[in-house]
Amino acid sequence: MRVMGVDPGLTRCGLALIETAPGRAVTALDVDVVRTSADEPLERRLRAVHEVADEWMAVHRPDVVAIERVFAQNQVSTAMGTAQAAGVVAMAAAYRDIPVAFHTPSEVKAAVTGSGRADKKQMTLMITRILGLQKPPSPADAADALALAVCHSWRAPMQGRVAALDAQVSRSRAGFQAKVVKGRAAAATEAADAGRARGGTGSADQERARAAARAMARTKGVRW
Repeated sequence: MRVMGVDPGLTRCGLALIETAPGRAVTALDVDVVRTSADEPLERRLRAVHEVADEWMAVHRPDVVAIERVFAQNQVSTAMGTAQAAGVVAMAAAYRDIPVAFHTPSEVKAAVTGSGRADKKQMTLMITRILGLQKPPSPADAADALALAVCHSWRAPMQGRVAALDAQVSRSRAGFQAKVVKGRAAAATEAADAGRARGGTGSADQERARAAARAMARTKGVRW
């Protein structure tokens, strides 16, 4: 499976491609950083990110694109630019029918280092070891993009198994509920039939009792 990792951003947008093998083995195939100037209009910066990301998808044909999920930051303008860059990359993937997965920074850190609070230095060191690189990827955006790709390659099988188990549980629950409804309907029908049977027998018994009472009254000279 080929995974394209994207560390979104307007000033620097990290792009990386890895290939997974059975188990947890991963190999780095390519890495790059898209840079745009803050002096350029926003639409041109977004177009530049989109064009490079689309070119990557056309050349490398990834099976999935893993993008960092944007969350609240101290600087709202930075968060907005990051979200916009992530959006144009996701749109490029959608036009090519490539699945997109989003992972939070803490998920990536936990997958790569074992701690959701790892710093940039720890992340770069671990990703260098995992991929067997001769030197740490630079800048940090490149390392982050590689980490996103590795995170998804390791988390996706587990997420797939969890989704399969959830679907199995849902099917079992639906089947049980259907059996309960069917059982209740059968019990209600049986109770209704028994009630009608008891009602018919009771009427006959009452009629026989009335006939016997009239016969006894006639023997005693009583008129009904």
